[in-house]
Amino acid sequence: MKNLCLIPVAAIALMLGACSTSQKQTAATDVPTLKDAFKDSFLIGAAVTPACTDGIDHAADSLVSLHFNSIVAENCMKSEKINPAEGVYDWKDADSFVDYGTRHGMKIIGHTLVWHSQLAPWFPVDSTGKYVTADVLKERLRNHITTVMTRYKGKIHGWDVVNEAILDDGTYRKTPFYDILGEEFIPFAFECAAAADPEAELYLNDYSMASPAKRETYIRIINDLRKRGIRIDGIGMQGHMGMDYPDFDEFEKSIVEYGKTGVGVMITEWDMSALPTVNTGANVADTAAYNKMLNPYPDGLPEDIDRKWNDRMGRMMEMFLRHSDVITRVTAWGVTDGDSWKNNWPVRGRTEYPLLFSRSNEPKPFLNTYLSK
Repeated sequence: MKNLCLIPVAAIALMLGACSTSQKQTAATDVPTLKDAFKDSFLIGAAVTPACTDGIDHAADSLVSLHFNSIVAENCMKSEKINPAEGVYDWKDADSFVDYGTRHGMKIIGHTLVWHSQLAPWFPVDSTGKYVTADVLKERLRNHITTVMTRYKGKIHGWDVVNEAILDDGTYRKTPFYDILGEEFIPFAFECAAAADPEAELYLNDYSMASPAKRETYIRIINDLRKRGIRIDGIGMQGHMGMDYPDFDEFEKSIVEYGKTGVGVMITEWDMSALPTVNTGANVADTAAYNKMLNPYPDGLPEDIDRKWNDRMGRMMEMFLRHSDVITRVTAWGVTDGDSWKNNWPVRGRTEYPLLFSRSNEPKPFLNTYLSK
């Protein structure tokens, strides 16, 4: 294969920000891209924000349109945003997201239809604040899923139908959906989604997917859905990682075992923290005083840490490629380090380096192997 020089992406981003669409396409043909590097293996995607899809963040727009062939909505399709009150829908950012992906010929992923977090407060309760009945919640779920999916029918490639339903120990998370409907909320949601758009792919999505207990439960759910004739097309293994987790062997075992169920496997929400892991509780961002020990690299990663981070990311990408027979998509949860949700989390003031592109819009070193081919 002809060797191509890796042109600095920062320069490309500035240049493309001022280009017309046709000029962007012309320039892109001369630049090695991630979507070309992995075109024979899987889709390569990124979570995007309205700043990108509305053209406000020119650098992100340039990187996404150049390198990725799939996008997922980071926040604009979650119920608190898109369906803030009963019968009320805010389509502005979601429409912009879908229009952006359509304009660039991308596989568009909707995220997410049923999730306990960022759930519109009205959704599971009545006027007194008490849980609604099972019949009322089913009707609300059906209306929400049908309304949102129908609006984007024929444009959305796949949907995260249910997100983060199972705990690491394999038990069901105690959410309003589970409290009111029990285990049946998952089959019901998938039945509604399949009826709303028979052509869109339908997914389960969750984190800590290297957990053996969680893996066992999700395999049981997938098999049960298929046995009952309820369509499920894939499972998303969220890739929120750190320098000391997950266990690579268990993560790879999960890829293999999920693949055996016959559904597609997707690596979703991929990022890898370069900072010390914080294990002081879920609410540490609200209660812990700022601790400089937990923000050791405010001005950039030391060379040895940067090398270790790239080594781990490179090993993970090699794992994905080994299983490209079952992995259909790999999606980063953001574009550049500066955009990541991991900044300021779980402790305020943290400066993170978890994504595929740096704050200066350059691809991380582990990607150069693929971009220079």
